[in-house]
Amino acid sequence: MERTTCKIAGVSLNVVTLNTVVVGSGAAGFNAADRLVSYGQKDIAIVTEGINAGTSRNTGSDKQTYYKLTLAGGGSDSVLSMAETLFAGGAMDGDIALCEAALSPFSFYKLVDIGVPFPHNAYGEYIGYKTDHDPRQRATSVGPLTSKLMTEKLEAAVKNKGIEIFDNCMVIRVLTEDDKVRGLLCLNTDSLADSDSRYTLFVCTNVVYATGGPAGLYSLSVFPEGHNGASGFAFEAGVLGKNLTEWQYGIASTKFRWNLSGTYQQVLPTYISTNQDGGDAKEFLGEFFPNTQLLLDAIFLKGYQWPFDPRKIENFASSIVDVLVYQEIALKGRRVFMDFRVNPTELLPDFSNLGEESYTYLKNSEALFGTPIERLLHMNSAAVDLYRDHGIDLLTEPLEIAVCAQHNNGGLSADAWWESNIANFFPVGEVCGSHGIYRPGGSALNAGQCGSTRAAMLIAGRYTAAPGTLSSGVLAQAEERIKQAEGLLTNKGTPNVQEIRGNLQTRMSAEAAHIRSKSASQSVKDAALSDVKNYFAATVLQGAKDLPLALSTYDLLLAQAAYAFAMEDYIGEGGGSRGSYLVYSPDGILPADGLADSFRFTLDDGTKNDAVQEVAYQNGELKANWRKVRPIPTNDDWFENVWNAYRRDEIVGAK
Repeated sequence: MERTTCKIAGVSLNVVTLNTVVVGSGAAGFNAADRLVSYGQKDIAIVTEGINAGTSRNTGSDKQTYYKLTLAGGGSDSVLSMAETLFAGGAMDGDIALCEAALSPFSFYKLVDIGVPFPHNAYGEYIGYKTDHDPRQRATSVGPLTSKLMTEKLEAAVKNKGIEIFDNCMVIRVLTEDDKVRGLLCLNTDSLADSDSRYTLFVCTNVVYATGGPAGLYSLSVFPEGHNGASGFAFEAGVLGKNLTEWQYGIASTKFRWNLSGTYQQVLPTYISTNQDGGDAKEFLGEFFPNTQLLLDAIFLKGYQWPFDPRKIENFASSIVDVLVYQEIALKGRRVFMDFRVNPTELLPDFSNLGEESYTYLKNSEALFGTPIERLLHMNSAAVDLYRDHGIDLLTEPLEIAVCAQHNNGGLSADAWWESNIANFFPVGEVCGSHGIYRPGGSALNAGQCGSTRAAMLIAGRYTAAPGTLSSGVLAQAEERIKQAEGLLTNKGTPNVQEIRGNLQTRMSAEAAHIRSKSASQSVKDAALSDVKNYFAATVLQGAKDLPLALSTYDLLLAQAAYAFAMEDYIGEGGGSRGSYLVYSPDGILPADGLADSFRFTLDDGTKNDAVQEVAYQNGELKANWRKVRPIPTNDDWFENVWNAYRRDEIVGAK
């Protein structure tokens, strides 16, 4: 690593020259850095906006799941079988599915070795359980904060190796030339007052981009506040988007952002809505259900079936609850709460109104008694403690909720070595669109570990050269962004950057979340492109302290344009309701009396399940391309042949 200085656009910059920059300090980013050094590439550094920020460290669930190959018991499983499960989710590339299956034990046992306390039995078998979209028992967990523990242990491993971390360092431009990454321009968020200390230029051969999903896109979100993502700057640099339409949404608390899955639903809380002042409280779900058993079972099943799923709307299945919550908030202008202090009226005077599955679960849990909060304390007291630790006492107050964005299954496009169409640029973790339409719960944590490992293998094995001197064309990219950023500080008028940010988030949640239409998606795209075009002239800051907010908002506008365009194109190509979103269809079914006509939908017919949509952004223009998924490789590997190829160092980088 070399450190120098230079001057661009009249501003002095620190310049750091090295082989690889890892962007992000979550589980995927830390693993990439740790693996790189283990594989022999030590000329690396980590760049992060905040080492304690990000989704990996600050999210969880009732029982946060890690998905892997079966490692216990006598049930049959294989790498190919797991790959087929991942591939069956639709719109997923088979070579990536095979890699995630093959590397899952390797990645899992590394986490065990560095101290992540996954449970095993007395004989060393790492036991599992079934998760959603899982035909076996591949799931495991260390509790509600699995990814947090992973991140902490991986951070310790990185620090033990002496890997340098540039904290409070925010990417604001990805520098490329001839479809190859050449470096990064970053804003030093702890040195904003002086223009000669604001920027650092990283000149590098490789970038591992572990920035997480574009979390700042939605106003209704489970992503931790302060996590924005940086997908827009990747689109700006020419990186393709993949499956951008595919997200997960579900019911979550809004004051403290947390998924309300598992026992939060299985204890059967009361759903109430109020006016904006908190008055006129009423139980509203019962107005739409034909009988109490269907109502109570739908609430209970939200624990198992937390993500919104249009396949679970008809016949009063569990996702009708999400639709009804959304209607109260978005269309009626009310607020919705889960109240754990009182039983739903329909549950009284006893539990006889429950269906067999709900009744049996509560009976086996010895929880056929009391109020929801009493059942929750009995079944999962940590779930109550979690909210108390964040200033919410479920024993004394209701919990405000909404249907929120939770995870992006799509993202940036990459191959089976996690290299994008821009050479030497590796999106790993949630920013990478490695998933398909549906995925087993917990597979995202596995994908982040496997993908970052594959990227490290390729970099350490093939991309070890030092970076060359930056050309005038690359320096011009950095100069443009510096001039744009410095220009923001001279704009006159009433500060409006917070308003621009709020507007983009509000329109995304209102028109491009789990309830979609072609016209709404187009409207969001057009608004985002207009904002991008006028952004640096129209945005006014209070001062230099607003630069991080301003530049991350610009990144989000770039991302919003790409994501909304992907939705518009998908619907325009005849795509229907699938995954975790409902597409308005004027000729579709209305699943319950009393619902607005905008909830008419038709389930997708599956004809696009073997295709991937890729989106390109270039100079303000967006284009979509549809291609067939890459199939699962069917290699008839003979041991001696693989052994010889391995000894000749022909494996790394092979496709």
